[in-house]
Amino acid sequence: MMTVSFVWILAALSLQAGTSYGRPSRTRRDEPDPIFAVPAEVGGKTYINKGLVGFGLIPSNFTDSTGDTLGGIGSAIAIKPGSFTKNSNGTFTGTIIAQPDRGFNVDGTIDWQGRQQIIDFVLTPYYGTDNLDFSDGLKTLQLNYRETLLYTERNGSKTTGLDALAVRPATAMDPPLPEAPSNDHMSLDAEGLVVNADGSFWTSDEYGPYIYLFNVQGDLVQAIEPPQAIVPFIDGQLNFTSDTDPDTGRAGNQGFEGLTISADGSTLFALLQSATIQDGGDDKTTSRYTRLVAFDISSPLAAKPPLIGEWVVPLPQTKKGKTLASSELHLISENIFLALSRDGDGHGGDDSKSSYKQADLVDITDATDIHNTKFDDPSNPIAVNGDLDSSINPANYVSFVSFIDSVQLARFGVHNGDPVDQTLIDAKWESLALAPVGDSDYPDDYFLFTAADNDFITTQGISLGQPYNAGLDNDNQMMVYRVTLPGATVPGVTV
Repeated sequence: MMTVSFVWILAALSLQAGTSYGRPSRTRRDEPDPIFAVPAEVGGKTYINKGLVGFGLIPSNFTDSTGDTLGGIGSAIAIKPGSFTKNSNGTFTGTIIAQPDRGFNVDGTIDWQGRQQIIDFVLTPYYGTDNLDFSDGLKTLQLNYRETLLYTERNGSKTTGLDALAVRPATAMDPPLPEAPSNDHMSLDAEGLVVNADGSFWTSDEYGPYIYLFNVQGDLVQAIEPPQAIVPFIDGQLNFTSDTDPDTGRAGNQGFEGLTISADGSTLFALLQSATIQDGGDDKTTSRYTRLVAFDISSPLAAKPPLIGEWVVPLPQTKKGKTLASSELHLISENIFLALSRDGDGHGGDDSKSSYKQADLVDITDATDIHNTKFDDPSNPIAVNGDLDSSINPANYVSFVSFIDSVQLARFGVHNGDPVDQTLIDAKWESLALAPVGDSDYPDDYFLFTAADNDFITTQGISLGQPYNAGLDNDNQMMVYRVTLPGATVPGVTV
């Protein structure tokens, strides 16, 4: 008899190949229809996108407990360890920790304190083939704000979102840090997020680009500085400003967007949004080859966690050859990651019609480790004019989950392209989180959560106590997919 898993693979391969084996029948009412299966082959294993199962939002004008507009929650998300529960009625509940970046800064950076938004959710997966009304689609993922955690640095002062126009000198505890000269606070443009079992957390930022450890109260504990090829230099001096590109190092506003951790908690991985300046990062047509780095954090509070690996990731490109920068990274299993790459179109973007928003697979198994090579020196680029050095074998980048599949969006009353209304998919999807489905028939199935960064865009906003009107109401959208990830491990999240 044909097994259920083989039915899935057969359906997926038939769709991919454009052939027809007949429509496989569903055996249960609490699983996706195999007709939605989209496979990807990596390292001899088959990964399957089984389709969208949940959609929800928080309104654009919602305010958090500080009185500021709650926005930007999609910059990074994590499921709180120990919170995820599978209920007897077929629903799933848990808590999402969402991290915005640096507040409403359309007209310039502001003195906005870094923070986390704690959000409870109820997921009621929808596996039907019929298209729901938008209002019914929203019932599949209900989001309920609970509280806000604010970030502070060592001296107890607030972090700030203001541009890092100054450099705080190194101390015995910290490397040179990005700082706002107007108030001497540490500048933080928070992006990546890893939450530890004890409630402490790592966050990566754009300014450094650094990686910071905060305790459960949100106080700074540790700062990790990347290698010289990545930190920004102008005229031979560190310069963390995001207003202009440096001479070498990460491009402006193209820092460590992606951050993830190994299953045993010993290694942090961080991915630059696009290529460093010396590697072609000053032009979207040459910024494809970005860097993935790994730090050994097995020794608690080591003075300087060592860099133990560095690889080149070839980002996808548009038909016109422009790089689709990466906004998130999530480790699945040894050497295998999910990476989120996208364009900037959709609700809140310049164009309503998006052409690429995906969670793709990245395999570094056969990639060249360029750590401790000449490429540590920014005078030796890994790519010139968009051409990768012939001595480097890049990671394998494989297309996987499309967030703009029209069939999947329509099932939840959502669309891509005109009209520009509440049902238009958001432009800036920047986060990933995984939770096991807990299905004994499909033990490798996981829910893939993703949230959009709405850039705090609303017509009824409040920022630093002052009202603002951004000219558009752009809700905080969140989606959940069901995917098959062979060998995956999600630390701290079980059912």
